[in-house]
Amino acid sequence: MLIDMSLQELKKYQGINPRPHDFDEYWDKALEEMRFIDPEVELVPAKFQAPCAECFHLYFTGVGGARVHAKYLRPKNSNKPHPAVLMFHGYSGNSGSWSDKLNYVANGFSVAALDCRGQGGLSQDVGGVKGNTFRGHIIRGLDDSPEKLLFRNIFLDTAQLAKIVMDMPEVDENRVGALGGSQGGGLTLACAALEPGIKRLAPVYPFLCDYKRVWEMDLAKDAYQELKDYFRLFDPTHAREDEVFTTLGYIDVQHLAKRIKGEVLMAVGLMDTVCPPSTQFAAYNKITAPKEMVIYPDFGHEWLPGFDDMTFEFMMEL
Repeated sequence: MLIDMSLQELKKYQGINPRPHDFDEYWDKALEEMRFIDPEVELVPAKFQAPCAECFHLYFTGVGGARVHAKYLRPKNSNKPHPAVLMFHGYSGNSGSWSDKLNYVANGFSVAALDCRGQGGLSQDVGGVKGNTFRGHIIRGLDDSPEKLLFRNIFLDTAQLAKIVMDMPEVDENRVGALGGSQGGGLTLACAALEPGIKRLAPVYPFLCDYKRVWEMDLAKDAYQELKDYFRLFDPTHAREDEVFTTLGYIDVQHLAKRIKGEVLMAVGLMDTVCPPSTQFAAYNKITAPKEMVIYPDFGHEWLPGFDDMTFEFMMEL
């Protein structure tokens, strides 16, 4: 049974969502804005502590002035620079539990887990856009200038967090990895594209890829429901369809993928109806760095047996 293209077609698919003509200039300008910000990094000891770890709430100032939060854990009594891993969560979620990061800390890694602004964690969402803000961060800012797209800021938060962690005196900036599933998978790819110093990345069924393909497959539901809501409420005859998808192209991870320099280990379930396999391959196929795709033919948008262990072993090589 197929819910998408054949595997042979998937391996060649290049995506259909338009790429804005000034895409590279847009992101170069965004990164320049980010670099001029004083992040005012603050580490606040957390109530949770562990025998092997020092645990902190990490706060920094992101683009637009938002105070962004991440959990930060580092090995106790580590007296030489060591590797680090960045973790990104699923759509609407948060940075998760402290304890589920201790496997990395116990093996000599620092860990930073971002709370996406405006979602389930402690990061600030400063808002300030014209147009719809109901049900959806993909479309936040779509009726404003492209610089107001919320995921522009979230993508930059991932890169800024990476830079902050790389600058920690206890971290070896040349041994930093990133991982996450769904939205976290998309953010893993975006982070490694905008901070090419990321050496290893392990995205699982990445979200935020090839929006027009999602629409044409009639899968603008679940995590992508906001695409349908937007058209129904603001463009019921699709008079602005080309304009809408072109603007969304600025925050389409497939168009950032060619910037990735780190080694990639990615997983996909071929029965995924939340983030269709073709949208994921649209990004994967544009990656020119060393890469491997682990394929689960009978699985959808769910836990993929064995991949957590593969990811752990992959990161341990740092």
